[in-house]
Amino acid sequence: MDTATHFAFGFGLAGLAQIDPNVAADAWATAAVMIGTVAGSQAPDFDTVIRFRGNELYVRHHRGMSHSIPAWFFWTALISTAVWLAIPTVPYLTLAAWVFAAVLLHVATDMFNTYGTQAFRPVTRRWIAWNIIHIFDPFLFGAHLLALALWALGAVPAVVLFPTLYGVLLLYYAWRTAVHVLTERTLPKRDPTGREGDEYTAIPTVNWSVWNVVRKNREGNYTIGVWRGGRLKWTDEYVCESSPLIEKSKRHPAVAAFLSFSSHPCPHEERRGGDTIVRWLDARYQHRKQYPFLAVVKYNANKEPVFSYVGWISEEKLERKLQDAPSKPMLVGTR
Repeated sequence: MDTATHFAFGFGLAGLAQIDPNVAADAWATAAVMIGTVAGSQAPDFDTVIRFRGNELYVRHHRGMSHSIPAWFFWTALISTAVWLAIPTVPYLTLAAWVFAAVLLHVATDMFNTYGTQAFRPVTRRWIAWNIIHIFDPFLFGAHLLALALWALGAVPAVVLFPTLYGVLLLYYAWRTAVHVLTERTLPKRDPTGREGDEYTAIPTVNWSVWNVVRKNREGNYTIGVWRGGRLKWTDEYVCESSPLIEKSKRHPAVAAFLSFSSHPCPHEERRGGDTIVRWLDARYQHRKQYPFLAVVKYNANKEPVFSYVGWISEEKLERKLQDAPSKPMLVGTR
């Protein structure tokens, strides 16, 4: 989920907390819970600071440990204690319960989008990405804005407004889940070019009736398309290659970080003069006929890495980086 929507959920939970007598009876308690739920709704994404240590670490760890089971309790204790020390009149357990709800809601909503999270570490390191809700959902954000505006204006009591809001959102998530399941079951039946063994993944967009579609065949190649208004249209094909250099690239930190996260990786090798570029893309993320989430390693004629990149980048920026890359071997793990 995007940062703005997480903020909206944080304020929305503060409104929902008005059903708690320990919160509603005291203005300071209301303020403390609002600070706590807003902070809790952002806390799991505090790991974005690791971006400063390089994209390899960021791709490998973002939405990893910070969203894990131990982190749920760590963030709750950290935020609740800090807020309680500033506003000690609020009952600590009440504050902690609402902060925990904010942290848990953040993690839960992240599991519904395409990026996903390692929410159940250390039980499992598997990335959970259900591909049901777009990273920014206008309905979720707009519903919160409307509810918060009505609350600020005093038009509807919070004890009526916010339980209604979250009841509607619960139904919304259930509906989107059902649509997603139905869409993925329908795709093989509506694909005249499909073959036995093909795997279909429906990726949400901001438009309820439009899904991006990824088809993986038995050979491991991908076809990319769009499901719009009950019709399937294929727009791109990507053949995943294999070579000794591609196998070697798997041991490079940039590619290893990419493979630790990507569920639909596809490699390609390209010769440019004496250099060779190995490019790994994630077939789930197509934007304007580009695949902006990728890992790239450029090797010189001696098969030594001279440049690498992993993360989100446009084709134009990547080309500039490749052209400016030095010809001398790089230390593995640097860019």
